Amino acid sequence: MAISDSTINEIKYRNDIESVISPYVSLKRRGKNLVGLCPFHNEKTPSFTVYPENGSFYCFGCGVGGDVFTFVKLIENLDYIDAVKLLAERSGIAIEETEYDNSLSKLKERIYEMNRETAKFFHNYLMSENGKWALDYLTGRGLKIATIKHFGLGAAPDSWDSLIEHLKAKGYSLTDMLAANVVGKSQRGSYYDRFRKRVMFPIIDVRGRVIAFSGRAMPGDTSGGKYVNTADTPVYKKSDNLFGMNFAKNNCAERIILVEGNMDVVSLHQAGFQNAVAALGTSFTPAQAKLLSRYTKEIVLTLDADEAGRKAAEKAGDILKNTGLSVKVVTVPDGKDPDEFIKKHGASRFGAVLEGAVNETEYKLLTAVADIDITSDAGKIKYISRAAEIIAASENPIERDVYIGRMCEKYGVSRTVLTGRIDEIRKANAKKTAKKEIGEIIRPKFATNAPNPEKRLNPTAAAAEEGVIAVLFSHPDFFSEAYSKLKPEQMVTSLNSRIYGKMCEVLSEGKTLDISDFSEILADSQMSYLVSVINGDSARGNPLIVLKDCISVILTEKDRKKPSDIKNMDVEDWAKNLKKMIDKKRGKRNG
Repeated sequence: MAISDSTINEIKYRNDIESVISPYVSLKRRGKNLVGLCPFHNEKTPSFTVYPENGSFYCFGCGVGGDVFTFVKLIENLDYIDAVKLLAERSGIAIEETEYDNSLSKLKERIYEMNRETAKFFHNYLMSENGKWALDYLTGRGLKIATIKHFGLGAAPDSWDSLIEHLKAKGYSLTDMLAANVVGKSQRGSYYDRFRKRVMFPIIDVRGRVIAFSGRAMPGDTSGGKYVNTADTPVYKKSDNLFGMNFAKNNCAERIILVEGNMDVVSLHQAGFQNAVAALGTSFTPAQAKLLSRYTKEIVLTLDADEAGRKAAEKAGDILKNTGLSVKVVTVPDGKDPDEFIKKHGASRFGAVLEGAVNETEYKLLTAVADIDITSDAGKIKYISRAAEIIAASENPIERDVYIGRMCEKYGVSRTVLTGRIDEIRKANAKKTAKKEIGEIIRPKFATNAPNPEKRLNPTAAAAEEGVIAVLFSHPDFFSEAYSKLKPEQMVTSLNSRIYGKMCEVLSEGKTLDISDFSEILADSQMSYLVSVINGDSARGNPLIVLKDCISVILTEKDRKKPSDIKNMDVEDWAKNLKKMIDKKRGKRNG
């Protein structure tokens, strides 16, 4: 059963879209709308637009859009019902369980409870006599018992079914265990503990819930890889979370330290650096960057000093560029990771290393020389060429000027020559960026998995259908005129037919049309499509004339056999074709 319209409307009324999005995105007013940098993809120029008038948002860069519920669903990694519940809780609105199908919510609650029970099972095993092998390993790595308990570290027995039997005794089903990914299922249909003879790190979200596990193999054990991690589940997506963030969020107002491994995080927290976090079995992601940007002002990348570490630092730096965070990089001396360095030199020395962190440009300039012999003229030329590329990437003109001066002074290069070269690189980069951004905006319209794939084969009809939808959203008083001439089943593309059908249903009942009426019946990409339509240019001009013209085009296209070469028609052809038909209709009417 769906949540009642009155409840949905009350939640929306108390959670206007601007106030909900503002904590996540720095918005600036542009006319009657607001714009900011998209929280769902990296961009330098704001293309994320909020439309307070109809309670929607849309990003012209990545094509994501929807209503306030869609935004919360995406930014918090929730399903639709949980997003509604979260906003209801924030505004003090009670939702009765009889108002919605809460089967997914109940599954998530069972997984949270089961994960907590699993974490207790692993921790108790670690602290038992049977788990001494794992406890010796952790204490041998310098961890104190208090630290082990603080992080809830544990150990998985060398068994195929110990956890299964324990969870069964607690009343959990094998189906739930599979959903939580704490057990696996073989091709023969037998079940087995997913984690075996490993030191276990529970992964806890910022709300304090155990959402997943990371299991480290004992030294010398190469049977299953160094780490085995929980796969994505209904409560966990590794690309959206960070190990240690549940503790770091309370200690990171000024700075967060990003390291590579779980053990580095634990060691740093024990040493007093309680603002350390690590990515979870994946490269650093934009979603993780956005999570960090909600809690701190500065990120210090403390990654391994090898080539892989340097590449990881550069990639993370690129992702963090557009978050508004200050980004610095530190290389731990002697090629050590933070855990090893602290054991050898102590926490105070590591603190001094952190204070020596440099900005991303300087880090790249320092590492760019690693494989170049700058004592030779050829080496100097090679390094200066690399340096020019690095300096050109900086968006800060003062920073560029400082580094240009340093390079010229150190290597005897003409300032005019180096500045000219950097300007050339920046112009070339700007062209590439513009081309890429245009491609990202256009590409979704042509993709085979686009929200309305039938538009590719029926471009003229689809454009006219979008016109009808856009007009009725802005002028619902034209509904009778539209419905008398066009029924939902007469739409050419099935998605627009479904959208128009829902609009007819709402308007025929005398209700006010709202973007949230579609949240439960449309997928995320389809909601984005709808928002782009209602906020686009389809309804420009005299709305009643546009409506009548578009209906005429749809009815004509419905009956017209499509040419076999329509697949090759480009966007300009679509526009010209639609304009010709509209002009033709107007000519008949005016003639």
